Amino acid sequence: MIDLYTWGTPNGKKVSIMLEELGLSYNVHPINILEDDQFAPDFLKISPNNKIPAIVDSDGPDEEPFSLFESGAILIYLAEKCQREDLLPATGEARYKVLQWLMFQMGGVGPMFGQTHHFVKFAKEDVPYAKERYSTELKRLYGVMDAHLADNDFLAGEVFSIADIATYPWVARHDWHPIELSDFPHVKRWYDNLSERESVEMGMNVPLPPPT
Repeated sequence: MIDLYTWGTPNGKKVSIMLEELGLSYNVHPINILEDDQFAPDFLKISPNNKIPAIVDSDGPDEEPFSLFESGAILIYLAEKCQREDLLPATGEARYKVLQWLMFQMGGVGPMFGQTHHFVKFAKEDVPYAKERYSTELKRLYGVMDAHLADNDFLAGEVFSIADIATYPWVARHDWHPIELSDFPHVKRWYDNLSERESVEMGMNVPLPPPT
């Protein structure tokens, strides 16, 4: 059984999509980052960087409970645990194509989109330089994806992979971005295609909002 510690952020949704794609049973433990749950001592034992998501696998690699933080590491671990070589090939060029696009998300899309979200939507002060800097890089990254997806169905080629799972939740916030998704038609086609995938739809709804 997997215990998932998460919140409704793009990084959190990566792992819930992955768990749905794999068909694994999992328990959801909401970590409300708006109320500083991520600093609770019990959570810090699992995720010492005080970030979501994190998992605890009761049946880890040595048949012992195993905890893991960092969304990219979790995606790799789960793909290999379930031997899903469609999501992450075990060897060869295909494996490294997936990993390079996963790192593109981890090192580019995630940080730059996140900074854009902060300065465009949430910053208490208007910082024009930061808004321009991160919005410009966000648009560049959309352009990189659009050019690549002109010749590929998915980020790593012709097969849905953990690179797509990692990137989709960030593009899902395109309404927050100073762009029109239709200006990047190949990204839009990819996004619309993934949006129809059951695992993506289910994973994007984790954790469910609290009852009102």
